[in-house]
Amino acid sequence: MAGRLTIETGLVRRLVDSQFPDWAGQPVRPVERDGWDNSTFRLGEDKKVRLPTAASYVPQVEKEWRFLPKLAPYLPLPIPAPLALGRPAQDYPYPWSVYRWIEGEPVVFEHFADPVEFAVDLAEFLLALQRAPAEGPPAGADNFHRGGVLSFYGAETRRCLDQLRDEIDAEAAGRVWEAALATRWQRPPVWVHGDIAVGNLLLREGRLSAVIDFGSSAVGDPACDLVIAWTFLRGESRVAFRAKLAVEAGFDESIWARARGWALWKALLICCGHGSTLPTERPAREVIAAVLHEHAGNGPA
Repeated sequence: MAGRLTIETGLVRRLVDSQFPDWAGQPVRPVERDGWDNSTFRLGEDKKVRLPTAASYVPQVEKEWRFLPKLAPYLPLPIPAPLALGRPAQDYPYPWSVYRWIEGEPVVFEHFADPVEFAVDLAEFLLALQRAPAEGPPAGADNFHRGGVLSFYGAETRRCLDQLRDEIDAEAAGRVWEAALATRWQRPPVWVHGDIAVGNLLLREGRLSAVIDFGSSAVGDPACDLVIAWTFLRGESRVAFRAKLAVEAGFDESIWARARGWALWKALLICCGHGSTLPTERPAREVIAAVLHEHAGNGPA
């Protein structure tokens, strides 16, 4: 992305020392697995600093500062707790945040105590999030339309399908896309995380222990939060994830059609060179194959 900043440890050190002198001198170090929207650094042993890497990510700062403390009491797992709000300074042009550090390990399928238990725990978190009072910002440009209508990405998806026509079954993928566009969320809007991916989930002792990075959150259609069913879950764990949401939230085939559309869009972008897959996620072409397989009525792949 043009204009995306590379943020060095020394800059974070200067920002912290000048604006929060009580934390001056506490070690600052990059996290092992950084994000794209924000650069994250550990501050001392119990805090982290997150700084937007581009102007388009700046609205996330105020949103998390305002809404995460309100959401936390409704959720069964820890989420980031804002501690301080930094201001532009030291040639860094954006507001930034300090959060409480949450201990945990990266999500790796092979590290689960029980993959089905993980899928059910994740579904229970999403159900709790959807039941929280929907007093947040609507899906839109500020959260890249997560929770909004898929048709916003229609032209982009069609370009990718044309580009990949000789590499994937573009006709079948087109049918998945059209099926997704043919449905709408008919209920009141609910909270969505907006980026339920393995990079934003933490484990402790093999179980899901925390959910982080709510920068893409909004109130809207929760279909976008189900993409992990294809990007990461597989077999029995995906079946359990779907079953829990069907029983507790009454999710029917229409929401899964939209979720397949979100998964397809994301995977097509990666295949066209506009994104990346985490090492712990399924490769994008496998995601496309799984989505097409399931859409054809063949069950989870």
